[in-house]
Amino acid sequence: MRKWILVFSICMLQITVFAQTAKNVSAPPGLSSIRIEDLKKDVYDLSDAHFRGRSAGTLDELKASAWLVEKYRSIGLLPAGEDGTYLQFFSILRNRVADISSISINDHKLALWSDIAIAQMALKNIEAPIVYLGNAVSMDTAALHIKGKVVALEANPKGINQNVSLPTWRYTRNIMVKYGNALLSKGAIAIIFIADEVAENGWADAVENFKRGSYDIEGGPASRVSTIVPVLWVHGSAKKELESGTAVLKANIILERFEYPSVNIIGKIQGTDPVLSSEYLVYSGHQDAHGIRNPLHGDSIYYGADDNASVDAAILAAARAFKKNPGKRSVLFVIQGAEERGLLGSRWFVSHPTVPQKSMVAVLNGDMIGRNNIDSAALLGVQPPHRNSTDLVTMALEANKEGPAFKLDTLWDKPTHPEGWYFRSDHLPYARVGIPALMYTTLLHPDYHTPLDNAANIDYAKLKKMADWMYRTGWKVANAQKRPALDTGFKLER
Repeated sequence: MRKWILVFSICMLQITVFAQTAKNVSAPPGLSSIRIEDLKKDVYDLSDAHFRGRSAGTLDELKASAWLVEKYRSIGLLPAGEDGTYLQFFSILRNRVADISSISINDHKLALWSDIAIAQMALKNIEAPIVYLGNAVSMDTAALHIKGKVVALEANPKGINQNVSLPTWRYTRNIMVKYGNALLSKGAIAIIFIADEVAENGWADAVENFKRGSYDIEGGPASRVSTIVPVLWVHGSAKKELESGTAVLKANIILERFEYPSVNIIGKIQGTDPVLSSEYLVYSGHQDAHGIRNPLHGDSIYYGADDNASVDAAILAAARAFKKNPGKRSVLFVIQGAEERGLLGSRWFVSHPTVPQKSMVAVLNGDMIGRNNIDSAALLGVQPPHRNSTDLVTMALEANKEGPAFKLDTLWDKPTHPEGWYFRSDHLPYARVGIPALMYTTLLHPDYHTPLDNAANIDYAKLKKMADWMYRTGWKVANAQKRPALDTGFKLER
């Protein structure tokens, strides 16, 4: 009997040792450095009203960037920006409609933004009759002969998913994609959309976005706006005049151009391996949000707690973990400016890298990682055509199994998803130049791009799980014998 007890005890000890060893294998050494209290404090500080929503190209974004620099310094990151600093400055080029622009229908002058809104700018002087096309949903585009003409049509929500993207200004963009692009291909010189109920309800929000104009960096497609066709929105009350068949549009749209500063914040931790330390794992996020806008729910500060202070806090947590226990490869922590203006900071960094572009072995980008069900998340860049490195995907999925064990959404990574979410965050410029890239997210929610995206509404237990996952993946990349390979034939659908 004693003999069997001894054998049983030895077996149990071996099982315990094996289980403990397996646990240690799956737990990177810096995991204990990622703490909920640190994540919460960083989110609250960065999304505080003091920074007024961190709008790109403003002093508010620069002040938030200075705060991040001090966080980098306090953690002990090495400067990896320009001129021996943590900073890489770049210029934002902005075009917007000038207040002296004028638009009239049948010589009835329309008040800009209240009577008529310019959704797509163009430096144009137009005087032409308006061809009324009726309701968009019944329009036969193939039969139209509208080259050189101004066209007007009623917006219609049929076939447009209104429950995905908030706030409502995206509805006007989706209407343009669904109906307007076909009219442009037919040669229309201007498009007038008559607002339906959905567009009327979202008029104020849409106008707030239209007023801001377009942003770009030098050399980008929107850095100069001149030959684009203007797209206009009018209220439903204008329908009677437009459908008469005798309406004439007179539009003198004048643009003005400005240049603003923005900045990327870049720090690094040197790797321990004499050879692999010349390669870099990159953590990516953005510091800007939407600033001060039209009031919603009694508040006009768009705090950007989930989008994207949640990710910045996770990047700071990963920095603390790697500082305590460096990996074999070096790690670059890049928090980019002006993401909300069109991925401008990441586009600038990729085209003006502060380390050799070929030395960046993988990019782990995050965008909104602190909301929705605590057991679910999404990883974009997993499915073709968005997957550009099977090796990197495998590491990330293994890290999820070993740690948070999220149930992963598979819909938002599909090219057929109406949001096109893969193309709207900072991993995209890296992927386009052939750097293995993934995007971590917990997806959209009704508070997205509103004042209710505040620090009080973040689920910090979930944010901790997401931060753990990003760090676990990074630890694998930083210590792998071989860098993640780029998939052969990688090509995005657009």
